[in-house]
Amino acid sequence: MSDVDRTAVLEGLSCASLVDAMGRIHSHRAHISSMVSPDPTRRLFGPAATLAFLPTRDDLPEADLGFATLFYEAVGDQPAGQVLVLASGGYPDVSHAGGTKLSRVEHQRLAGVLADGRLRDFEELRGYGFATWCRGEATHWGGDTVMPYAAGVAVEVGGVTVVPGDYIYADSAGAVVLPAASLERVLAEARKVEEEDAHDGVQIRSEDPASFRR
Repeated sequence: MSDVDRTAVLEGLSCASLVDAMGRIHSHRAHISSMVSPDPTRRLFGPAATLAFLPTRDDLPEADLGFATLFYEAVGDQPAGQVLVLASGGYPDVSHAGGTKLSRVEHQRLAGVLADGRLRDFEELRGYGFATWCRGEATHWGGDTVMPYAAGVAVEVGGVTVVPGDYIYADSAGAVVLPAASLERVLAEARKVEEEDAHDGVQIRSEDPASFRR
């Protein structure tokens, strides 16, 4: 999906309408509570490239792979427009990356980052062209607590399962995970939700308060 298409499909839609649409089509949880951003005016949308963190251990076979190796494994050969999803490894209150590591997101033209943990260097991240949503800003390095361990696997973010290729939407209200196979259905249903809300708003403005008095 091109940048132009990406803008067009989101026109007039909100996180709330997408969450409502998901509830009409799927029975599983898809919404993630509101997060923090270096620039809350930026909306995030694109297919997920996942990177799982685990509590730090120095004796695991792939513990020394590092962020860079797993990042490029996660985004593959066509990184542009993807959303890098960082699972917390059980520690959402520690740093999972910062401006230097995430400069790869800028260089590879990803749509942005959704991190179920804290990130460092908000001022630097604000200067990049991508959208960033996370659990808050950190100052302390988090490598003594968590480590990147696996790429391209199903992960949990805020109580929601994210599978590589799922579409991620995030704004100042929160985030929602949209299965790729039902993306078009969800977007169409979300537009119906917006239309219904607009119609209800008109009806409410014309209500006679006296008719509701007991």
